[in-house]
Amino acid sequence: MKSIKYFAVAATLSLASFASFAAQSVSEQPADHAQKIGVITANGHTNLDSLESSLANQAKLAGASSYRITSVTGNNRMSASAVIYK
Repeated sequence: MKSIKYFAVAATLSLASFASFAAQSVSEQPADHAQKIGVITANGHTNLDSLESSLANQAKLAGASSYRITSVTGNNRMSASAVIYK
């Protein structure tokens, strides 16, 4: 029983630290005058959640502190682009 409790605590702490390094979605250019470092795209997703998750993951991998989704298109297979900031 103790091992399950320790596992739950460890999992929660690891997720909390992982979330602190993830890029944040913003609705306009960040107010702290962050610099634009590029544009990312995601294609072939069937819902908005997976599309945004893909963009967030790409932004994180690129070292961005935030990203702003600039376009979303498609019906059954959606595509999106986003500007990333550091």
